[in-house]
Parts: sequence; C-alpha cells; structure tokens
Amino acid sequence: MEEHKNLKTDETDKRILELLVDDGRMSYADIGKKLNLSRVAVRSRVNQLIDNGIIEKFTAVVNSEKVGKEVSAFFEVDCEPRALVEVAENLANNPYVASCYQMTGPSTLHMHVLVSDFPELESFINKELYALEGITRVESHILLRRFKSRSGLKL
Repeated sequence: MEEHKNLKTDETDKRILELLVDDGRMSYADIGKKLNLSRVAVRSRVNQLIDNGIIEKFTAVVNSEKVGKEVSAFFEVDCEPRALVEVAENLANNPYVASCYQMTGPSTLHMHVLVSDFPELESFINKELYALEGITRVESHILLRRFKSRSGLKL
C-alpha cells in the first residue's frame, strides 16, 4: 500500500498554486509581480512543488464539445470484487474514458465517457463495456448542461 503524507505548503505556495490553477501558462515573472517575489524565487518554489509531487503536471483543458465529443456520459459500474482492478484497468485504457475512479460501495467504479454521438455511445456500451467480464451492474447518466467544470484544486 502506498503511503501518503501531507506536505506542508505555506501561504505563498498556496497563492502560487491558485494562480497556476487559474492560468497554467502564467510566467514566473508575472507570478512574481503579483506576489512581490523574484522570478527566480517563484521558479524555485514551483520546482519544489513539482519535486514534492504537489504539482503533478501542467496540461491544457480542452472543451470536448468543440473537438467533436458532444456526448458526455457518467457511469456507475458495479463489479465482482475479484474483478474490480482488472475491469478498472481495462476501462482506464479505453480512449473513450475520460476518467475512472473506484468509489465506496459494493465494488463500484465511477466513470466519465466522452463520445461524438449517441450511436458511438451505444457502440461503446454494447461492444466495450458490456463485453468486460466481472461487471454486475451498469447505471448511466447523460450530461444535459454543464454549470461548472473545474480542473485543479482551489486552496
């Protein structure tokens, strides 16, 4: 089992993280101006946040609808306990699966799927999801409208 330890961050680190969550492309110089720090000091703190695993990676947030993934579906997938990890790994490697998490409950996975249209969703469900051994129940929910979508953690 992997050990997790909470690493201490001070208020300056928290403010740097908040600025980067809002704009991951913000330069160290611009962060420094906002926080009254030198560019070198900001770079050093960001590198320490990366080294400590607090910042996992820098990435772009893509609007899925604008790149043709117009159907967003959420699934609750119950599995036989012995099959949970294998099912989760198979789903996590599927290109339609945007996220997959183990949840509390009877060996439950929560999954977010992005597809182009309803025929593609139907194909995913019938040919890829239902084909996996060890799944005992699938419940799906189709996203109608997004009110808030957040990447990153607000501190």
